[in-house]
Amino acid sequence: MDPVIQVRDLTKKYKDTTALDGVSFDIERNSIYGFLGRNGAGKTTAMSILTAQNFPTSGSVRVFGEDPYENARVLNRMCFVRESQKYPDEANARVAFRSAALFFPNWDQQLCEQLIDDFQLPLKTTIKKLSRGQLSAVGVIIGLASRAEITFFDEPYLGLDAVARQIFYDRLLEDYTEHPRTILLSSHLIDEIANLIERVLVIDNGRILMDSSAEQAREQATTVVGDAEAVDAIVTGRDVLHREALGRVASVTFRGQLTSEERERVDAAGLELAPVPLQQLIVRLTQHENAADAAPETEGALR
Repeated sequence: MDPVIQVRDLTKKYKDTTALDGVSFDIERNSIYGFLGRNGAGKTTAMSILTAQNFPTSGSVRVFGEDPYENARVLNRMCFVRESQKYPDEANARVAFRSAALFFPNWDQQLCEQLIDDFQLPLKTTIKKLSRGQLSAVGVIIGLASRAEITFFDEPYLGLDAVARQIFYDRLLEDYTEHPRTILLSSHLIDEIANLIERVLVIDNGRILMDSSAEQAREQATTVVGDAEAVDAIVTGRDVLHREALGRVASVTFRGQLTSEERERVDAAGLELAPVPLQQLIVRLTQHENAADAAPETEGALR
């Protein structure tokens, strides 16, 4: 383990809302993280605190072993690309890139120019007149060309079409391979980034739901499909995340993997095992946890 970020018991409250509820996690050096969760889960709040743009209610944050707040030694080694990034009204993209080049010591102007061509970004148009996709491209270019030791991309794809998003993913992976650094990528398009990310950090209702390698995450659940009675016999006693049925055919997703003996039973019963895509896994886990949290309230209300 070589963490560049260490978070311990981090809590952030806004009046009656708890955005982060005592979360703890480490971010390892030179890894691509998928920082995933629903809208309002706490992802942007966490990233804002890590980059000293917000303050915790309690808990501690260390970046490169130091408190990032008003700490130039830390802040100029990080880049935070956020969907709501603000620029001066009369600035154009070229001005934004020149300003970024002054701030980030590892700035690569050649990469910046290549990305401008890739995204076909107009440089003379004022930023306030750019389309949403073009504005996203400005942020993506700054995030990649900065080559900061830690880069946060908070929903960087908003407004980008499928071709532009693929350009972003390709360029990110190419440059990361040549210049390793730590990247936190927040996205709702989990299936699109599944092959990029090395570690998965899922946050829901201000709490960490999953913190594992991408490979370990994919091994957390199994889906079995076939005759409903045979499927139910296989999953009896297991933690079922999701079940759907059509006639006599059922598809059930549950936590964990099957033993070799259970796989033989699956084959003998004519059932099929299906992979659980990362996006589906996270959706099912989130739904399952929320249902579990709501159950006591429901039971109390019924009484």
